[in-house]
Amino acid sequence: MLQLALIASGMVTSVGLNAPACCAAIRCGIDNNRETPFLDQGGEWISGAMVPLEKPWRGVSRLQHMLVPAIRECLAAVAGVKHENIPLFLCVAEPERPGRISGLDAGFLARVEEDLAVRFHPQSALLAQGRIGPVRAIRQAAEMMERGQAACCLVAGVDSFLEAETLSVYEEKLRLLCSGNSNGFIPGEGAGAVLLGPAGSLREAGLIIRGLGFGHEKAAIESEEPLRADGLVAAIRESLAVAGFRMEDLDFRITDANGEQYLFKEATLALSRILRQRREEFDFWHPADCLGEVGAATAPIVLGLAEAALRKGYAPGPGILCHFGNDDGGRAAVIVSSAV
Repeated sequence: MLQLALIASGMVTSVGLNAPACCAAIRCGIDNNRETPFLDQGGEWISGAMVPLEKPWRGVSRLQHMLVPAIRECLAAVAGVKHENIPLFLCVAEPERPGRISGLDAGFLARVEEDLAVRFHPQSALLAQGRIGPVRAIRQAAEMMERGQAACCLVAGVDSFLEAETLSVYEEKLRLLCSGNSNGFIPGEGAGAVLLGPAGSLREAGLIIRGLGFGHEKAAIESEEPLRADGLVAAIRESLAVAGFRMEDLDFRITDANGEQYLFKEATLALSRILRQRREEFDFWHPADCLGEVGAATAPIVLGLAEAALRKGYAPGPGILCHFGNDDGGRAAVIVSSAV
């Protein structure tokens, strides 16, 4: 796999409307959780991480107004590059997600281009694959750049769990944090984007994507099978092999753990099966504590956070494992490190 440099990142979340603001808030452990307009079955207001937009847009329009500023933030770093030479891989919620916003597949990419007043590379695509979609998009971007079809690529994700049907279904499944359940996630929304280029193409890149890996977990979160973290282990091992790293070479993790006990158990099991050297510390960052569950936007935000932590010197070390998972058992892992 071609190693990729992270050139720029963009974010719009409940704690900030650009990448520096979001990363600073996450570093400080700040959240912006507040009462939503939705009631749980106990008659209490559901707490959520809402993005403070100028107007109360709903549906696809709301996603669009979160996504466009994040992409624009990335494009500012390559003002001299023609947009038609930059592929955009746009990642959204998987089709089977409860309460998924309608209209995401047909014409959403064109709407984003129209709002930005640009036309991206003809091979730009929309990937409806949830949290692991951006990692699959990174692999496609790497393949395109390796073939010389693009000098850089945009990978973006946008999502919102603040929909009535989404909240209702996850509450019924006892997965939503609410008055009747303490083992659940805070629903959130947001957008993230990263601009990627071949490693070495830009001297100032602070983060290099070294390897990607994928797996499938049979004992998914809603399964009754015993969890062994086989899917996540497979994804991590593949990413390590591609990167030429060992688990012992890494310093900490940033993941999509959102408050549900299953995700912390899975991460712990995977680490115990792969890490063979005793470590005093192996830090575990989960920005969902600040952002809520942001679905398909998670991976670009995590990569942007990793780059900021390395560039500003508050990361525990230069080697980072990032991993993500879908409810259906899909798993993805990314090995990143500092450019020096």
